[in-house]
Amino acid sequence: MAYYVVHALDAPGKADARAENRPAHRARLRTHDHPLTVHIGGPLLDGAGAMCGTMLVVEAGDRAAVERYVAGDPYALAGVYATVSIHEYAWGLGPPEPSPAQTPEPGNG
Repeated sequence: MAYYVVHALDAPGKADARAENRPAHRARLRTHDHPLTVHIGGPLLDGAGAMCGTMLVVEAGDRAAVERYVAGDPYALAGVYATVSIHEYAWGLGPPEPSPAQTPEPGNG
């Protein structure tokens, strides 16, 4: 298992679609019927405090599982996201404790 950060930015003009799909998006984050664990998640905010994207830290067997999960998200299905980036992440501070294989060498984190 590895950790991944999902960074998704909304397309312009999608505030209504985000609001309409938010309950389903939030419910899906809390279910356990998918092959990954969502550890942290929340909306990204613009300078005025309006939601403009999503950030998640998930744990999954591989990147493909994360890609499938994001593709099935209500926001993705509704065309809310303009861009999505997924990066493997070495957990370095705060819970959960990283495994030795995921702990960066000193000076590399």
